Amino acid sequence: MTLVPIATPDHPVWLHVGTLLDGSHVAPAKDAHVVYDATGIRFVGRDGQTPPANLVRPGQTAPDVVAPDATLLPGLIDAHTHLFLEGGELDLDKRAAALKQSSAELLNAALPRLEKLVRLGLAGVRDAGDKDGVGLALSRLCKSQVGPVSDRTLGQSKTGPTLMPYLDSPGAAIHHRGRYGSFMGGAVEEFASPADCVAARVADGADRIKLIPTGIINFQKGAVTAEPQMTTEELRAFVAAAGATGRQTLAHASGDAGIERVVEGGVDSVEHGFFMRDDQLQRMRDRRTAWVPTFAPVQMQVDEAARYNWDANVTGNLQRILDAHAASLVKAHALGVTILAGSDAGSCGVAHGLGLLYEMELMERAGLPAAAVIHAATGAAADRLAFGQKIGRIAPGWLSRFILTRHSPLATVKNLRRARTVVFDGCVFETDETFDATGL
Repeated sequence: MTLVPIATPDHPVWLHVGTLLDGSHVAPAKDAHVVYDATGIRFVGRDGQTPPANLVRPGQTAPDVVAPDATLLPGLIDAHTHLFLEGGELDLDKRAAALKQSSAELLNAALPRLEKLVRLGLAGVRDAGDKDGVGLALSRLCKSQVGPVSDRTLGQSKTGPTLMPYLDSPGAAIHHRGRYGSFMGGAVEEFASPADCVAARVADGADRIKLIPTGIINFQKGAVTAEPQMTTEELRAFVAAAGATGRQTLAHASGDAGIERVVEGGVDSVEHGFFMRDDQLQRMRDRRTAWVPTFAPVQMQVDEAARYNWDANVTGNLQRILDAHAASLVKAHALGVTILAGSDAGSCGVAHGLGLLYEMELMERAGLPAAAVIHAATGAAADRLAFGQKIGRIAPGWLSRFILTRHSPLATVKNLRRARTVVFDGCVFETDETFDATGL
């Protein structure tokens, strides 16, 4: 495949590819022409439609790159990450020590991850919260990045990296005092009401409101054994307060009782959602409640069972949970539930960027077609999450952030790990299986 040239605001690039996944259609387009510059996409033509002369360089009559065996798809979006944590670290003692670092130390460790995410092909990230202000600091940094990357110096500057995906953050998650969530959030009891709590998060700079209505899975018993920590009425109050400020809500929720409260409370997206009932999926479809199933952190407990001395009872519980989760995902897809790909990167063993590729593979393994998995990590996320930048689609006016690969992801999403070209605001990066994942 011909090397892709760098684009600038005044120097567009014209690609001619065999297959285009534009983020808005499940069915791929064939024989597609795409013209873009560093500021965004100028033209998309399907079925051999070529661009008009005013959208390419003066006198240009042929594409810069002709790749009939290649697929072009949008840069990926990870809908659930924790950027303050190094996910690839498997040593529990080291992970516990990392949580004792200062906010400044956590932020300094997180900054180098951002450029690596871009080079892996991620166009955007929805952070899912931390109590140390790391996500909020990164969100502010993202908002401060002005102009095409080609006009800036790549790498670290005095204020942080200039090459980073779009990202936003809810800041500290909200939980009840003495219940699950203190390591990444703050207690609602610190405020007079849910509305006051939301107002304080917004004042801190939160782009969204993260709620923790339930606990986590008890692996020994194979169930969520703790009662939900938020009522339906309380959740409705949080949702109303967030909506009044124009912010979406996302809720950590597992166990059918807690999921029931989240669905009835009107939260915008269910995160994790283990032990989901079929009737809950139907209501989620009807109410446009998104689901981010996050297989990866639970699957990693199976993958690393020997490391953590899980016995046959625990591994059996984990596998049954994953099998039921897979069945629910297939049902959700058939029903038309909005499914978003989120890795829960930062969780034990789930590296940033690479964890999203693994999550997509697990979604495919669960029974989703590759095209549906790709849509969950591109156009579906773009449509549902209402990001502050136009990412996740290949269409005129959207940012020029996409992946070009000769290894068809429609054959299997595992091919997204293989050699690929990443275009990010006109800059070009070559990435393959030898990628340095240190610090992710």
